[in-house]
Amino acid sequence: MCVSAAFAQTPPNSWEVLKYSGLFEAVVERDTVALKKYVATTNNIDKRDSYGRTALHVATYTTNYEAMRLLVEAGADPNALELERYDIVTIAAVANDIEGLRLSLKLGASPGNITSLYDGTALIAAAHLGHVEVVQTLIRAGAPLDHVNNLNWTALIESIVLGDGGDRHIATLKALVDAGANVNLADGYGRTPLSLARQSGYTRMMSILVAAGAK
Repeated sequence: MCVSAAFAQTPPNSWEVLKYSGLFEAVVERDTVALKKYVATTNNIDKRDSYGRTALHVATYTTNYEAMRLLVEAGADPNALELERYDIVTIAAVANDIEGLRLSLKLGASPGNITSLYDGTALIAAAHLGHVEVVQTLIRAGAPLDHVNNLNWTALIESIVLGDGGDRHIATLKALVDAGANVNLADGYGRTPLSLARQSGYTRMMSILVAAGAK
């Protein structure tokens, strides 16, 4: 099974952007003056678009960091989930947007939110994609290392089964192992990370796991 966090997310498309008004239009147009006016007068800072996104979600998708700050300062919920249950931390993590990720965490978004249709976390999504610096940032922020999604996979397992065995995913796996991720937590079929790495022929990953006590 190949599940892509990147393709699961749905940023606003050009047609949706054309229909935006108010807060949403100010965000995508990067019109700070208009945005300040709207946040000062709106009684619904977490208003949703047709896909369940708040203006804060849209600001994160479009890397509008000033808008992110203004919206949260005005009371926007940094832990809100959109229709496919993504939060701003996971949106930034999937995009490999380090600045957006750090800002999201600074603004009060939790690295432990259960997100996506897979009941995952930002850490799992980032491990799947081999976004090493994102993984390291989330670990430092206290993201749960051993959360199991509804595919019965942890971040460690996803770095193996959805990775390519190359340098990025090896570094991702090592970051998780060094942080204390459980190297013997098996998937739903009883397959351990070591057996999964062996099955794929990922010898460098196998060496890291064995050195950490994997069975």
